[in-house]
Parts: sequence; structure tokens; C-alpha cells
Amino acid sequence: MKNPKSILITGASSGIGAALAHEYAEPGIILHLSGRNKGRMETIKADCKTSGATVHIDTIDVRDEVSMSAWILSCHPLDLVIANAGISSSLSNSDNISVHTKNIFDINVIGVFNTVHPAIKCMKPRGKGQIAVVASVAGFRGLPSAPAYSTSKVAVKAYGEALRGLYCKDGLEINVISPGFVKSRITEKNKFKMPFLIEADQAAKIIRSGLEKNNPHIIFPWQMHVITFIAQRLVPDFILEYLLKKLPQK
Repeated sequence: MKNPKSILITGASSGIGAALAHEYAEPGIILHLSGRNKGRMETIKADCKTSGATVHIDTIDVRDEVSMSAWILSCHPLDLVIANAGISSSLSNSDNISVHTKNIFDINVIGVFNTVHPAIKCMKPRGKGQIAVVASVAGFRGLPSAPAYSTSKVAVKAYGEALRGLYCKDGLEINVISPGFVKSRITEKNKFKMPFLIEADQAAKIIRSGLEKNNPHIIFPWQMHVITFIAQRLVPDFILEYLLKKLPQK
């Protein structure tokens, strides 16, 4: 979709979500934004209104299926929905692996379902609309350094790819976004060197360009795209497994 006018973004209180809100904020644009921090959301709303956009904000929990559905249906008609909300945390020796994994999956996977499904319900009868799901370059394979996080992003990536093929005949454009390291509240907690780290506003411009072209998979920065391609296609599994074991804990 070249010129979406009504845009909904989850996880918009910081990082990529906030940068996307600022990227799209201009006269004639209606932004529907949700995030966990009301104070930051109010600041983003004010900034986007200064850029000329009409802005509506909410602090709905993406894990709440009923509230998410009601909110998204109330925002109809929507041209573009970006399911961006997500969390990341490392698994320490003191963590309960079941609780840790459930917490991440509830937001990163169920939260995406709770965003995408009502959006499809809105858009399918109109025969048009675009939905983007935010995965990660960590979602090309399960990583021992971040088992729950990487696996949640594997699921999101696969689901977006599947839905794109399923709903293309209905006029819907569905895209998968896989960022590398982007400066955000999530990455600032990392205690290791992050290669090819980019600013959130740069990431937002790359995402917008990719969505306007309806690219099936928007992977960035380009260096990470090359690395994931080589790892998937050219590196034998036994070597890749050895290398992945050396990754620092997320």
C-alpha cells in the first residue's frame, strides 16, 4: 500500500514502534497507537500531532484478546496494521523456564495473533489492507542464547509468511519485518557488542520503504541479511550449531 492514511501500531511507546509513529506522522494521517507506558505514549502523541497527524493512543495489553479485538474493530477502517509489540529477556539459572517462556510467548506470539486476527476481520470484507508482523533476524533459527525469544520470532516469521499466501487472493498485503540490532529499550539492556547497530529512525525508514514496495520479507541492516543468508544456505549444520553455542546470552 503506497499511501496508507489510517495506521495502527502496537508497541509504539518506544524503539521501532515509536520511530514508525514519527515516520508516518504527517497531515492527513490518522495514527492509532498502543503501548505499555502511558507517559511516553502522551509524549509521542504530542510529537506526532505537531507533525500534523491525528493521533489516538491507548494502553491496551496485547495479551488481552477481547480488548484488542474491540479496540482494533473500533479503529476500522484501517489501511495498515503493524504488529510490533514484543519483549526480550534472557533465561538465567534462577528462572523458571516454563514461566519465562510463557511470558515471552504471550506477548510475542499471542499478542501478534490478537493484533492480526481482528485486522484481517476488518480488511478482508473491504478487499484491501496491509498487515506487517515484526519478527527478528533471531527468528531464522532457534538460538541457544535466547531460546524463548528466538523461537517466538521463528513462529511470527512463519505465520506471517503463511498468511501472506493465504490472503493474497483477498487483496491483503502481509509482510514480515526482521530487524537486526536497533537502538531501543530492549537492546540497551544487552551486555554484549551488537554488530551493525542502527538508529530506530533509520529502521523506520527502511520498514516504510519495504512496506510501500510490498516486500514479502523486510530484513535489515543489509549486513545481517547477508549473514543470515549465508548461515542458512551455505554453512553446514554441525558448524552452525558450534558457532551458535558461542553466542552471548541475550
